[in-house]
Amino acid sequence: MTSDRTRIILADDHPFILLALRQLVMAAADFEVVGEATTGLEALSMVRSTTPDVAVIDVGMPRMNGIMLARKIREEQPSVKVLILTAHEDEAHLKQALAAGASGFVVKRSATTTLIPAIRAAITGGTFVDPLVSGRLNGSMPDASIGADELSPREREVLKLTALGYATKEIADLMAIGGKSVETYRSRASEKLGLKSRADIVRFALSEGWLA
Repeated sequence: MTSDRTRIILADDHPFILLALRQLVMAAADFEVVGEATTGLEALSMVRSTTPDVAVIDVGMPRMNGIMLARKIREEQPSVKVLILTAHEDEAHLKQALAAGASGFVVKRSATTTLIPAIRAAITGGTFVDPLVSGRLNGSMPDASIGADELSPREREVLKLTALGYATKEIADLMAIGGKSVETYRSRASEKLGLKSRADIVRFALSEGWLA
């Protein structure tokens, strides 16, 4: 049944890439493409009208780039998971994507093997970082004065859920605690480990094997 499938929107300003993405997605029996867009504004309108499960969006699109679009989607439709697709393999673009609320970062040249796993990770609440980029992150991990084993159980859980892409309210609901408590645990854990951003938290989670 169509209703059982993961509904996906694809956005890229190159028709050939859109075709390739569609073929990749449609090869999975439990996925369906419910829309395609070639500009950021067109993609945003499509998300508003169809409310897909996942939006796969290119960084470099006209009329609203992928980072701005990701931020807008997460603000307006927080249930929609966003995957950033890019030709860039640097940490700066990864940080921008994560800061915008993306649940995944896929490099175009590896998309044939990583796009489907990235979509599956996103719909189960995970955060996917392309191996072409994640392999370079360990060397840029912040120096932590203590290890994760020194965190309290709740600090560890809040940090892990944050790395997996959950918002403060979602974490509060999952853990049956208040939003302020979530922020306190996250702040305390980040301070202990020297983590200053969500990108730092994701890198730390990767190094701990929390996102496997």
